[in-house]
Amino acid sequence: MGRPDCQDDRVKLAVATGLGAGYFPFAPGTAGSIPGVVLHLLLYSLGGPWLALAGAGVVIVIGLWSAGAAEPHFGRKDPGPVVIDEIAGQMLALAFFAPCLASAAAGFVLFRVLDVIKPWPCRSLERLPGAWGIMTDDLVAGLYANLLLHGVQYVWPLPC
Repeated sequence: MGRPDCQDDRVKLAVATGLGAGYFPFAPGTAGSIPGVVLHLLLYSLGGPWLALAGAGVVIVIGLWSAGAAEPHFGRKDPGPVVIDEIAGQMLALAFFAPCLASAAAGFVLFRVLDVIKPWPCRSLERLPGAWGIMTDDLVAGLYANLLLHGVQYVWPLPC
């Protein structure tokens, strides 16, 4: 049996990589966003928008707990296989949107685009230390995507 701290690091790494979604051979951030969509849809279906938002909060907390262990493991800042930040950001992008294909697809695309282009202040937030640098840029991208999606919904209602 391994040392407890080694076991703890393995659990943190598993969580940080989205239970392996981050090891997808290409576009791991995109693959890592999919569990965020699924979690949002499931939680919203089970308990409405507040349960989905609470679920996003829990993912943010466990992301902050787990993501920092990944940097020393992979030997670089904000390693690609770490996708807990994408999961959390995607859940924020969909906050308060009922589970339907149109809003889920639009929120997914908006979040991925914003996560890639990193509008201000996302890029500078990446420089924060450890888990904060990994998580906060995606959380802001998720909030931006949510606001844009609400704007789109106001001007051009999505069919649900």
